[in-house]
Amino acid sequence: MLLLLYNLASMNTMMDYPLTLAPVLERAGMLFPNGQIISRLPDRSFHRYTYREFRERARRLAESLTAAGLQCGERVATLMWNHYAHFEAYFGVPIAGGILHPLNLRLHPNEVSYIANHAQDRFLIVDDVLLPVLEKFKAQTNFERIFVVRHCSDRVPEGFEDYEEWISKATGDFQYPDLRETDGASMCFTSGTTGNPKGVVYSHRSIILHSLAGTMADSMGVSQRDTILVGSSMFHANAWGLPYTAALVGAKLVFPGPNLDAESLLNLMEDEHVTVAGAVPTIWLPITEMLASQKGRWKREHTLRIMCGGTAPPEALIRTLDEHKLHIIHAWGMTETSPAATMSVLRPHMDDWPEEQRYAMRARQGWPLPFVDLRIMTPHGEAPHDGQTPGELEVRGPWVAGSYFNAPETRDRWTKDGWFRTGDVASMEPDGCIKLVDRSKDLIKSGGEWISSVDLENALMSHPAVREAGVIAMPHPKWQERPLAVVVLRDGQQASAEELRTFLGQKFAKWQLPDDFAFVKELPHTSIGKLSKVELRKQFANWDWQTPQHR
Repeated sequence: MLLLLYNLASMNTMMDYPLTLAPVLERAGMLFPNGQIISRLPDRSFHRYTYREFRERARRLAESLTAAGLQCGERVATLMWNHYAHFEAYFGVPIAGGILHPLNLRLHPNEVSYIANHAQDRFLIVDDVLLPVLEKFKAQTNFERIFVVRHCSDRVPEGFEDYEEWISKATGDFQYPDLRETDGASMCFTSGTTGNPKGVVYSHRSIILHSLAGTMADSMGVSQRDTILVGSSMFHANAWGLPYTAALVGAKLVFPGPNLDAESLLNLMEDEHVTVAGAVPTIWLPITEMLASQKGRWKREHTLRIMCGGTAPPEALIRTLDEHKLHIIHAWGMTETSPAATMSVLRPHMDDWPEEQRYAMRARQGWPLPFVDLRIMTPHGEAPHDGQTPGELEVRGPWVAGSYFNAPETRDRWTKDGWFRTGDVASMEPDGCIKLVDRSKDLIKSGGEWISSVDLENALMSHPAVREAGVIAMPHPKWQERPLAVVVLRDGQQASAEELRTFLGQKFAKWQLPDDFAFVKELPHTSIGKLSKVELRKQFANWDWQTPQHR
């Protein structure tokens, strides 16, 4: 009797409905058949079609892959810009049982070949305009078949196959395989700033849950009424999940292709009435400069919401964009977190706070999304939630990676109790809001005290003459390390080292200030638009404190 009662108590009456991308594709095509998908192509022409047509073509791609012999779990690589055919692969590959693997076209050819080989990619879909990029590493890879999406050419080169001809041979009568929600759907590799790049395989379930989180009002609040500009690279962390979230709710989608200059993006956002956009801060910086130089260039009745991640947007950028009804929502995450883990959406009781305090909060990384757990760990255990004590940020959740693909040597990135060690140093407020202090490897230890390079960078970029800044630790004979600030000035602006030091002195103690400033025309960035501290340290490896450079 007790056993019977236990079994009854543990039962539920709900259906076991797998969370896969197949129902999302069907929903998009059937419930939002006239929803628009607009792509700005490499030749700057436009491609327009509907969710109904998208559903049919994604199914044809899946059927073609199945006919080509694709087996469950095998990888299909892409080398493409942000456009309709890449979107088709986002669904067509996973619903066929394969794993989509977008290759980062901005990496060094040796890195791309390493990633393709490590992932054991079987097929490749590539833009014709990126064939020169492919040629730099193709000989080092083992793609069985390569399909070319034609934009600017009349025919495909010998040895390649035409994407359109290939999928046009499909009957359109595709039968979904028996997909499980725990099956792999897509994969992305980390940028590899330390060691070789590492692969993360996202499951159907993790993508669905991450997409649902994007529809919440206290997240991006994406709905059918929105028009979404996907400015974040589709080869990086599922373009922050925006294409999947858009398909889930039937939002209009706008893909800019490789046309990411300020003029092109502003025109696209105006002409297509974009309401939500995702892109890294380096995309928005030149847009603010254009808006400042062309008064009246941008007129909006309603605020455009910007999902901004990759690197922390400076408070000055948030303020400037607000003036033009471009509202940044600061998001934090990593390739390993799909990527969104936190969002800085202010709480209702903060609406009446002073402006300075509200902007300071919006510049923080914010609060974890539902089901994402965070903790701050120090050598002595979990740090108190006092907003002051720094430690390594650890995370766990249903769309957080539990391991890297085929990389057993990296097990130490996860704790014994199942948390992912991010490598970010942060503090946490009593209400759970986090503020990143720095990457652990980018903190500056001077005379036994820690200095945050991120805080110095953000403060420098609030100076009206500064366009961008990077702060790095340089060896020092007395203090172990001291901060060096590397600064890019705005066109036509001037600022001396002493002026910038005095400016920083309003917020920082004297011992925290950079000992010197170097002025350069541009800073190095990673393939996804982050400031590359690795390259910056290489550039200034021979720095000599005895010979000041700013004089």
